[in-house]
Amino acid sequence: MSTLSGLLRLGSGAKRKRVASVRLVRALGLSLGFLYALPQVHQIAVLGGARGLTAIVVFVLFTLLYFGLGLYRDAWQRARPVLRWTLYGAFVVLCAAAPFVFGPGMDGTPVYAGVISALLLSGRPAIAAVCLAAAGAAAVAIRDGADTDTVLIFAGTTFGLGVLLLNYRHSRELVGQLRAARAEVAVLAAAEERLRIARDLHDLLGHSLSLIVLKSELAGRLADRDPAAAVREIRDVNAVARESLRDVRETVTGYRKRTLAEELDSARGVLTAAGVEPVLRTSGTPLPEPADALFAWAVRECVTNVVRHARATRCEITVSATRLEVADDGRASAPVVAGNGLDGLRERAAELGGTVETSVRRPGGFVVRVGL
Repeated sequence: MSTLSGLLRLGSGAKRKRVASVRLVRALGLSLGFLYALPQVHQIAVLGGARGLTAIVVFVLFTLLYFGLGLYRDAWQRARPVLRWTLYGAFVVLCAAAPFVFGPGMDGTPVYAGVISALLLSGRPAIAAVCLAAAGAAAVAIRDGADTDTVLIFAGTTFGLGVLLLNYRHSRELVGQLRAARAEVAVLAAAEERLRIARDLHDLLGHSLSLIVLKSELAGRLADRDPAAAVREIRDVNAVARESLRDVRETVTGYRKRTLAEELDSARGVLTAAGVEPVLRTSGTPLPEPADALFAWAVRECVTNVVRHARATRCEITVSATRLEVADDGRASAPVVAGNGLDGLRERAAELGGTVETSVRRPGGFVVRVGL
């Protein structure tokens, strides 16, 4: 639990650092933009009287809203709709009305309306707000008697800054989505690796432990009447146990590859040791590696089930280029509920576009067919 808490604290600490870094970059950008508003303070101051004082109050309020909305955009998005749109609306109204109420000293405010709109809004509303801010800047320039070029410069600057910030935000969102996707891929990869290990261990250990049990029982029966044979069986148990340990290590590290030919040889020995007559039929050219690996796993799983559950006397394994069939004459006479082994085999086959079919033979027995 302490380890988990530590990991959570590390994750939250990294997130806080990332948020602080983003906020610092945003503060620098907002501060650079605000430099162009500072000359307006002198022009406001010359107004004098109540009108000048009101203009200063409006400018202070404009500054607070500009930095507050720009720096704490995430908090603004989480706020209640009434508060959110009240703050944004107040800023836009200030920017739109100030040039017409207080004169040329506040001519630059429509540009800031476009900037904040680009930072806060998304999609079509953001584009519409930026366009309206550009139109407002053009209207202020026309009121001041500017020529056409100046009007276009005012409108173009406002629109350009807005679009630039929209593109910046879009790129940041894409980076965030990419990070989230990479994290999700890592989680899925870890889950897939755990599933692979669990599936491989089931197939490996089920087969190996069944063989160990068989040979151990046989050694126990031979101990009194044929000690030398019992010793040979114990040696086989030792060899199988060592091979199982090696297979488990290779499975965990992902390096284990067992060929169909090896599994067929192993199946012959396991079935014989269990008192089941093995009948192997192979045809066709050597299989591609994915198909060979699938059929190898299928042989291992099916033979393990025959030895553990079927109580059969005969097992037939037929292999062709696109099909594997394992049939026994055991006790199965009704539909069999698939276990983890067959489910894992179906998953392996599905990854290659193949199928796994099972059926019951009459009067008794079970058949597994793997097709590609």
